[in-house]
Amino acid sequence: MAKTSTSTLEFINEIFPTEASLVAVDPLLGKLRNKIRHVDAEILAAVRQQSTSGSKAKDDLAAAMRAIQELTQKISEMKEKAEQSEVMVQEICRDIKKLDFAKKHITTTITALHRLAMLVSAVEQLQAMAAKRQYKEAAGQLEAVNQLCSHFEAYSDIPKITELREKFKGIKDMLKSHIFSDFSSLGTAGLSEDGQQMQQLADACLVINALDPSAKEELIRNVCSKELTAYQQIFQGTEVAKLEKAERRYAWIKRQLRANEEVWSIFPPSWRVAHTLCMQFCKVTRAQLMEILDTAQPKPDVATLLQALQRTLEFEEELAERFGGGEGAKKQEEESDDEGFDTKDGELTASAIRKKYKKQLKLAAMAFNFRGTISSCFEPHMSVYVELEEKTLMEALDKLILEETWECEEGTQSHILSSGIQVFLIIKRSLKRCSALSRNQTLFNLYMVFQRVLRAYAAKLVARLPRGQPGLVTGTEGQVKVSDKDERVVCYIVNTAEYCHETAANMGENIAKLIDVQFSESIDMSEEQDEFSGVITKALSTLVLGLETRLEVELINMARLPWATLEGVGDQSDYVNGVSAILSSSVPVIAGLLSPSYFQYFMDKLAASFAPRFHANIFRCKRISETGAQQMLLDTHAVKTLLLEVPSLGGQTSTPASYTKYVTREMSKAEHLLKVLLSPMEAIADTYRALLPEGSAADFQRILDLKGLKRTEQQPLLDRFNNRSSEGLPAPIAVQPSGQLVLAPLSTQPQSPVAFGQPSREAMMARAAALGRGAMAQSAAAAAAASSTGLKRLFALAEQAKEGAAKKEGTFRKLFNT
Repeated sequence: MAKTSTSTLEFINEIFPTEASLVAVDPLLGKLRNKIRHVDAEILAAVRQQSTSGSKAKDDLAAAMRAIQELTQKISEMKEKAEQSEVMVQEICRDIKKLDFAKKHITTTITALHRLAMLVSAVEQLQAMAAKRQYKEAAGQLEAVNQLCSHFEAYSDIPKITELREKFKGIKDMLKSHIFSDFSSLGTAGLSEDGQQMQQLADACLVINALDPSAKEELIRNVCSKELTAYQQIFQGTEVAKLEKAERRYAWIKRQLRANEEVWSIFPPSWRVAHTLCMQFCKVTRAQLMEILDTAQPKPDVATLLQALQRTLEFEEELAERFGGGEGAKKQEEESDDEGFDTKDGELTASAIRKKYKKQLKLAAMAFNFRGTISSCFEPHMSVYVELEEKTLMEALDKLILEETWECEEGTQSHILSSGIQVFLIIKRSLKRCSALSRNQTLFNLYMVFQRVLRAYAAKLVARLPRGQPGLVTGTEGQVKVSDKDERVVCYIVNTAEYCHETAANMGENIAKLIDVQFSESIDMSEEQDEFSGVITKALSTLVLGLETRLEVELINMARLPWATLEGVGDQSDYVNGVSAILSSSVPVIAGLLSPSYFQYFMDKLAASFAPRFHANIFRCKRISETGAQQMLLDTHAVKTLLLEVPSLGGQTSTPASYTKYVTREMSKAEHLLKVLLSPMEAIADTYRALLPEGSAADFQRILDLKGLKRTEQQPLLDRFNNRSSEGLPAPIAVQPSGQLVLAPLSTQPQSPVAFGQPSREAMMARAAALGRGAMAQSAAAAAAASSTGLKRLFALAEQAKEGAAKKEGTFRKLFNT
């Protein structure tokens, strides 16, 4: 309401903004009254119209309801008339259905009686043909009777049908008996010349095809058994049955196949009689050979065993090529899947069932794989062959190592020893020999022999490394003297081990493809690869150790210098030149022979070993004066520069950032140690804490020993160091105008909150930088007496000390493991 009154007031104020405009109030009121009267009239007219429309709608609704009732009544009448019509139609067709059923039954009965008459006549004719041994006519009649009998499957309980079935069964038994009796003459002399008898036997085969499939199988089995009876008598426990005469067995069956080829032409090709004979021959031969191998005393030698196996494999291959293997059967099976059979009312007919059964038998016969049928019996006895191969391989390996020159041919870029290549060549030949004989357990056993040969070769490579203890790379223990030739040999061993590592993996993949599936998953050359990886690691460690042994001489020369009585700072010392000469002579050769990755590993190991040893070697110097410390600081920078130049000596265009960072960090420890030696006595403890925050009290005492302080002079400094360590605060440092750093009295320290807690990292680093600048200022007079080159390097070291102190980060981590 408040909003409405506000709007009204705004409207009035808009119409009458001034007092002078109020003169138009009366005309406006008149207009508004007229408009109100007009609106009232429109409302009254609308109300009257709505009242008239309501009564009309009621009349329309009533009319629609009446129409619906009339429509419903008409639909009911139509439904009633349709039911009456359906009843009328059923009464009319009732007699027609009876007549239709009667006609169908009469037709079925007439057909059945006609077929029964045909069956009775066919059975009588078949009986007469069987008695006269008219096989050709009987074969066709037998097929007809089979089809007629299939129509009476549903009438098996009728006595007449049962009688006919029993009679038909007796006729089939009689035919089978006659045919088997006639086939007993098969194989007798002169049969192939008697054309009438040959034709009769060929017709008998047609009858056998029309009989049950079991009859055909029994006949073929009898024929094959008759042929193999003579074979078993000849090759069972006789002189020709020995293992070394195994080829005579295969020659016998080949002669039989050739001799019976004309006679066996009476058999239908689908019977595959020769194929079945060879199948049974292989089974019998395998059993006999297995018995010979198990009971032979003494055991047959390798030559006899391999000769018999080779002849057996050749025979199996001939059979596979002649009769086909598993692939042909698979193809036939795929084709049979698309071949349709006759059906009746969605069910297979009797003839279709027989065809399908014959097809399955044929596929089963073709699925027989001759490869391995006989030769598999040799598998358990092939251990002597594997032992001979192992002996041969090991002897060949020893000969290769004996003849190895440990040099690579000129002009080759691989830098691989010839023995490494030859080892895999002899293994490849052995693998080829074995895969031609067996791809089962024997090949797997030989694969394990290959593993032992490769491990033996890896051991011989390790044995050729220069003698020493490659695992010990600190101090004087484990030193190995490595000549220039030895360095090349070690590099060749690294490359050869890498070649063997890669080739062993490829060899394992090839064996996995050759060997049977049941063994392929067990083929794994990872352990042998690990062996050669170990050879690489040992060789590179030996390489580093040999270089360290040569550098150790220069470190000993460093410790022998009179650092306590050195009079002035000059150019870099002779031992630094010696280090430079050693690196310059060895690194390029090693880099030229090793791959980039292994050279990187060599650099990392060298830096990780030599930098800490150089730092520890400083303590081997008995006493170091201030001038000696300045000279040693200059030498340390030179050694660091030499280490950083190792990648460029090896031909690398850029130095790895990790290598640079590690060398800089480790050599900075030696530089910080020398800066502590250069600091004045009053600031030495705090300088040590600032530059070497991880240093211990024992190391601090060793530094005092290097400065030449007596035990009595060291005690106050040690006490101050221990006190400051327990407080966790470095002493305040004051820099005098002369550049000398002194400790401020404890009473002058500001009592700020920071003074009672851990000082900030920035403050500590600033103090360390100040200590470094003070130390260099103290030695300015000595540096002025040095040569211009030494002076420039010394000032460069001072600047680097300032930058190093500003960038120093807490605790250092080792980047490389020795």
